[in-house]
Amino acid sequence: MTTDTLTRVFAALADPTRRDMVARLAEGDATANQLAEPYRMTLQAVYKHLRVLEDAGLVTRPPGPQPRAVHLEVQVFDLMDNWIERHRRRAEQRYRRLDALLAAFDETETDGDEA
Repeated sequence: MTTDTLTRVFAALADPTRRDMVARLAEGDATANQLAEPYRMTLQAVYKHLRVLEDAGLVTRPPGPQPRAVHLEVQVFDLMDNWIERHRRRAEQRYRRLDALLAAFDETETDGDEA
């Protein structure tokens, strides 16, 4: 997954309507009409949201006449998870080093108070 792809995925998920659509698609495939039901927007607006999700690789729709089921591409989340996990591990390593440094500093302070 390239950085450009990650940028598109995170940008697509930055919108609360698209995040909600993704959450609903995690329960199962749905048509655009079914996805549009809870929103106060036109079907055309729903298709624009779906296009952003498609361009990011988060969902697919088979070619053919309407209605077409929208399918969540879960492997994209595996790739995102790997990216996030790598950065989480780096942050945890930095925090462990900081904790060790602060503990050593604390010991130095405590040793200095006893003299």
